[in-house]
Amino acid sequence: MAWKFDNPLYSMSDEQTNKATIALWEKEKHGGLWAANSRLPFPLTILIALTITTAFLVTMPIWGQRPSALLYAPMVDLMDTPEVQQKATPEEKMAYLTTRAMEVHKAASDSRLPGLLERHPIRWDDLQLAAPHIREIQSSNSTYGLESYTVVGDQVVLGNFEGSYRADGKRERTQPWWDKGYTIDLFYVTYFVITMVFVCKRLPHFSQKPDMSKVAK
Repeated sequence: MAWKFDNPLYSMSDEQTNKATIALWEKEKHGGLWAANSRLPFPLTILIALTITTAFLVTMPIWGQRPSALLYAPMVDLMDTPEVQQKATPEEKMAYLTTRAMEVHKAASDSRLPGLLERHPIRWDDLQLAAPHIREIQSSNSTYGLESYTVVGDQVVLGNFEGSYRADGKRERTQPWWDKGYTIDLFYVTYFVITMVFVCKRLPHFSQKPDMSKVAK
């Protein structure tokens, strides 16, 4: 089972291991089939690469996004008003608050906010539980603003990402346009591809094929 790295694109196993593998393929059936040791069609390789690339490019704008407290601040400001309290059900209250918050965000300088609110709806019960913390951040001279706090269910927590240093020596906690989740996933996809290359290259080269006449006997 020796490894060889002098010609890794050909095979990473020594000749003795490759011959033993071929002999095993000639000896054993596998569910009525035999290992023909054919190479993966090149168009299929291109298709796999295109699929992975397309998936990353399409999902990149929303990869790992987390809703910030800034998204729900307009809702918190309005949730105790008579217009909201007179609504009969939590669903009606949230529909009204979402519409009003969307109007506020559309008028804001950050054009991403309406889309973020649309992708991250919140329930009335969670909004009630998160509201005191959001109000506390608004009323205090907090080191970080609402955009630096992440809302997870009914919890409001400081973002766990760290960016550049600010003038006061603190790290930025606002989620960047790229996300650590995207980086982590890219690592695992790369890890998977490299592992599969190692696995495939431990097999005999596709030019070495079992003697099918021996297999038939």
